[in-house]
Amino acid sequence: MERIKCLYQNFWLYALLGLVLVSCKRSPETCQLDEDILDQDLEVNITRLEEAFFEAHDKETILRLFEAHPKFAERMLFIDSYASSEELADEILLANEDSLMRELYQEVMNNFSDVGKLEKDLENAFKYIKYYFPEFNVPKVYTFVSGFASDIYIDQDILVIGLDYYLPETHSFQPPDLPLYIAKRYQKDYIVPNVVTAISAVFNETDMRESTLLAEMIYYGKAYHFTKSILPCTSDKYIIGYTEEEIAACFANEEFIWAHFVEEDLFFETNPFEIRKYTGEAPATDEISPDAPGRIGRWLGWNIVDDYRFNNKFSLAELMMERNADKIFRQSGYKPRHQ
Repeated sequence: MERIKCLYQNFWLYALLGLVLVSCKRSPETCQLDEDILDQDLEVNITRLEEAFFEAHDKETILRLFEAHPKFAERMLFIDSYASSEELADEILLANEDSLMRELYQEVMNNFSDVGKLEKDLENAFKYIKYYFPEFNVPKVYTFVSGFASDIYIDQDILVIGLDYYLPETHSFQPPDLPLYIAKRYQKDYIVPNVVTAISAVFNETDMRESTLLAEMIYYGKAYHFTKSILPCTSDKYIIGYTEEEIAACFANEEFIWAHFVEEDLFFETNPFEIRKYTGEAPATDEISPDAPGRIGRWLGWNIVDDYRFNNKFSLAELMMERNADKIFRQSGYKPRHQ
């Protein structure tokens, strides 16, 4: 334990070493998407409902939007909870007159004047998912300004991206009640990885009934592995939400992180408060070091899952269907990398 803490006191030294090693293993700059996968008859067209709703100046226009996008009205605007659609339309018109909401809308339009790249990135991601999982139903994609009520909503029919959540980190409008270490992950480059990670839950068959730390580690590890497989040219930092320096330091200290989990007999821990220390949102994993990033159990789970799939030559679908976290752990052959 003391050895781990001591090493993390040299965080920047090990991060510098790790950056060189990690860049060789997972470098998006040298990556190319598979043209055979991209050669599918699949097209994504984003419907920008923030513009449609905020530029609506009368009730009749909003009612027509409800009719044109019934699933959006039902699942995002909760139209069925109102006495009438007219009541909801009146509420939206009132919100449109709010000066702060209009300013927020305008800032979204300024920062997302063109969503062509987002559209293409989603299209490529959906093609990859469709390739590995032919049963995947490509959702209709909307963007919206929810007033920080929703960042991403997805089901089998629709995907709604709350663009107000993804304004630049330095912007005066920021999601309320989010600590900085979480808010920094709400940037434009995180949108598609966040969407893909959310979709991974549909295919992630991990049995959580054991309620162990290992089960959570494997669940998140499979989610990140899925996302990396679908977005092979996307930097790991946008998948797990660590900085490059944090990722490098984790790899440089991998042996000592592993030793902590083994020595503290953590894998089959069932106390939810203990589990949260290693997989829950936090600025740091203090049990290892104040310099160790939070959610480090998820990062370790990702490495275990990587080794399970590649050491056993499983397909992505076979990996995601495997429910037994203990089996994945024991058959992974995982060993910390020697730096």
